[in-house]
Amino acid sequence: MAAITEVLKWLETNEKQSVARLVDWLKIPSISTDPAYKGDVRKAAEWAAEHLRASGLIAEIHETGEPAGTGHPIVLATTPGLEHAAGPHVLFYGHYDVQPVDPVALWESGPFEPVIKSGEGGERIVARGACDDKGQVMMFLEALRAWKDAGGAVAGNIRFTVLLEGEEESGSVNLDRYLRQNAERFKKCDVCLISDTGMLSREQPAITYGVRGLTYTEIKLHGPNQDLHSGLWGGRCPNPNNELVKVLAQLWDKDRKVTIPGFYDSVRPLGADERAAWAKLPFSAAEALKKIGLSAEADIGEAGYTAMEREWARPTAEINGIYGGYTGAGAKTVIPAWAAAKVSFRLVADQNPDRVSEAFFAWCKDRTPPGCKWEFHLHSGGDPATVQTDSPYLRAASAAVEKACGKAPSLIRSGGSIPVAGQLKAICGLETVFMGFGLDDDRVHSPNEKFELGCYRMGAKSHAWLIELLRGMR
Repeated sequence: MAAITEVLKWLETNEKQSVARLVDWLKIPSISTDPAYKGDVRKAAEWAAEHLRASGLIAEIHETGEPAGTGHPIVLATTPGLEHAAGPHVLFYGHYDVQPVDPVALWESGPFEPVIKSGEGGERIVARGACDDKGQVMMFLEALRAWKDAGGAVAGNIRFTVLLEGEEESGSVNLDRYLRQNAERFKKCDVCLISDTGMLSREQPAITYGVRGLTYTEIKLHGPNQDLHSGLWGGRCPNPNNELVKVLAQLWDKDRKVTIPGFYDSVRPLGADERAAWAKLPFSAAEALKKIGLSAEADIGEAGYTAMEREWARPTAEINGIYGGYTGAGAKTVIPAWAAAKVSFRLVADQNPDRVSEAFFAWCKDRTPPGCKWEFHLHSGGDPATVQTDSPYLRAASAAVEKACGKAPSLIRSGGSIPVAGQLKAICGLETVFMGFGLDDDRVHSPNEKFELGCYRMGAKSHAWLIELLRGMR
């Protein structure tokens, strides 16, 4: 126990320096979706690799893409003498790339000029990536640093492989190929650990044991071969705007269930025990809606399920954007040549994203308006991932959080998607434990993203404790 005592003391006395290092990382505008920031994304990868080396790990920069280097790099690090280290072999996954910052005018400070402000929960750091995911990755990185400097062993002498991705926010377009090319390496791991999820509240930590999958599509409905004068052609031919919205309006029935044939065939039923456990959690749908400016009447969704059940255990279909025709200032009376929509589906175990997108495209074809034709695009997808709640690794993570926070974590699911978890399960047979410390008001992907230092502190201590508990596992 002497080692973990010294590690925890190090985290406390060196917190100012740790946060300063996080600030340095946050200053790097690693926006992976914008080619203009390609150099900055690489700089962020190199920063992470150097931090890992300073903590005693062997870190490498791996190129991605075809040809190599066209994608953003992956940082891969391992405990030295991996084959002789103790405990289970844990793969830690995180990402160092961030979302774009638009609309910039809504930021109260520069998105890449991190500031520490006071707030309801105490001090918080405000910057793009503060929570998603640099701040959460940093909790683990600083726990490694603490074990090297104060615990007397690199990574606590636990077999760690660390994979930090630079394309998570742009669809992880090269990750699948990378995992398949290195599958034998990752199959040697026993479990994956990801810190990119959240807590129920500042006072109630949580371990996430399931995330939803995703398939993201774009559909385009073509009508005439040119934009037309609405006075001369209105009522004489199909208007793609009109026809597209009529088709999309059929996606749900009166109970807000998705109408695509077979959509629910593979959905894993929600058990009575889970429903009973979730009903006891401190959650108010009305309060959650109030935070986003909606009344309690806005609690709508698939009939027969609560808001929490709909988010965590039921699949959804969402129209993320519709465009076509004239959308500029003033008036322009046209019938557009085409109209398009971006449509995504959040999936639950055991749905397959490819089968869902194929079924959706077939559903659209069955409803093709007269004289029109479709164009379909599949942008990205990822499998859902759910880990058994009696997993020894999940139990170790829960115990670590309880020791660090003084309160047992709730076991929850998440409505979000972390595609790598599904990929690791499908390609490498790995289960994933999600140990995150974000809050629902951290404004992830929005202006003024923040991460509270109290959450960072709990996360760093929890990761330090997890390493201690892994040392006792064989």
